[in-house]
This record gives sequence, C-alpha cells and structure tokens, in this order.
Amino acid sequence: MSFKYYGSRKSGSISWLLQRITGIFLIFAMVGHYILMHYSLETGHSYEQSVARLSNVYWKMFYLTFVTLGLWHGLNGIWSILRDFKMSHWLAVTLYGIIVVSGIAFWVLGVSTALHF
Repeated sequence: MSFKYYGSRKSGSISWLLQRITGIFLIFAMVGHYILMHYSLETGHSYEQSVARLSNVYWKMFYLTFVTLGLWHGLNGIWSILRDFKMSHWLAVTLYGIIVVSGIAFWVLGVSTALHF
C-alpha cells in the first residue's frame, strides 16, 4: 500500500471546512424555505405571492445566497466523492471541467431567474 503525502495545500481541508459551513447554512435555509413555502397553504403557492416575495431585496439576496451555496455545496460534494477514486489525470480534469461548466450554467440559470423578478 503506497501513500503519498501531498501537503496541506492539496489535502482538501479547505473544501472540507467550507462543506461543513455551507451545510450548516443550508440546514437553516431549507427549514426556513420549508416553513415559508410548504407549512401553510396560504403562503407561497401562487405566482403573485412569489413575485411579491422576490420583489423584496432581502428575500432576493436570501434566495441568491441559497442558490449559490446550495449549488457549491452539492458540486463540491460530488467532486469530493470523485477525488476518492484513483483516476487518470485526463479523466480527473475532464470530470472537474464538467462539474465546473455545469455549475456555472446552473448558477446563471438560478441567478437570472431570481433577478428576473
């Protein structure tokens, strides 16, 4: 069994820490989203209510932060799982590129949707 120490720069410790921090934020954000959107039938189930909520700059910032951190958390988690497998360099670069390009595309979609209102 061979083990090569890559040093703390390539250890993934920053990604690990940010994964936990974004996870804590997402727990609170998802609970808030659930209470606001699904707990009561009177809130959030019509287009007009969604437009009214997204017209408020604070709700817009909340949802933009929610989309950004949620997307980063999910894609960073996928990359962390893929890093555990022994891959050739070209495969790792290709998969990382797919993750980055799809992340940017979905982020642009989420941000443009939120800013549309």
